[in-house]
Amino acid sequence: MAVADVNGQIHEYGDSQTEFTIQSISKPFVFGIALEACGRPEVLRKIGVEPSGDVFNGIEFQKNERPHNAMINAGAITATSMVPGKTASQKIEYILEVFSNAAGRELKVDQATYRSESNTGHRNRAIAYLLRNLNLLDQDLDEVLEAYFMQCAVLVTARDLAMMGASLGNIGMNPVSGQPVLDHTAVRDVLSVMFTCGMYDFAGEWAFRVGLPAKSGVSGGIMAVVNRQFGIGAFSPRLDPMGNSVRAVRLCADFAEENGLHVFHFTNVGSTYVEATWGLN
Repeated sequence: MAVADVNGQIHEYGDSQTEFTIQSISKPFVFGIALEACGRPEVLRKIGVEPSGDVFNGIEFQKNERPHNAMINAGAITATSMVPGKTASQKIEYILEVFSNAAGRELKVDQATYRSESNTGHRNRAIAYLLRNLNLLDQDLDEVLEAYFMQCAVLVTARDLAMMGASLGNIGMNPVSGQPVLDHTAVRDVLSVMFTCGMYDFAGEWAFRVGLPAKSGVSGGIMAVVNRQFGIGAFSPRLDPMGNSVRAVRLCADFAEENGLHVFHFTNVGSTYVEATWGLN
């Protein structure tokens, strides 16, 4: 686990610098890139903002034939198609720059994981062809899919996730380097969709129990954001049936409860309590 505040202080525990692939935690940032590159109206024409109530790789669309949101694979592939660049290499170069600015260090793609996902990603290819059939994906399918497989295979640590979360919480700017990551209007939209859709089909219970914008990945990572305060990164690889890390979910739930971090906590003691307890100021 790691916690990074908007003043740049970091607290780390356990194997916080063990690398793992980012997987679906890439989706909020790529959604933000799409919003910046294409504008909200164009993005919302192609991607909804409603929870799907289905598994992350479900082949299901809204009645108006859009993916439900950008946190599931159908919406995420659509968002990747909207990243600047026509080829996979151009898109991943752009994506890596944003990810690296958010993490505060140069990130890279794990080539073995990327090749494995590319070789076995038949369901995502089926989703991409459905998107093409709905006129939502007008670029070369292979180039978009390869970029998507690569973005999911970027290596990060719990520390990186905490800093990336802090960059979102800091209105789109890395709190240590001062590097811009995303425009503040894109950050607002990203955090909103993370809050309602970021934890797969566990999103409603997460919002009820934990009350923080968050995104999980099937490698066992979770990134959560306490807006204007800090980011949380947690990693434990054993997953529950919905694809979320068992221990990371429990840790975030306990941490939020003990520190009053729920967005609707009536006393709103989170900032003061955490600063006093953890020495964040």
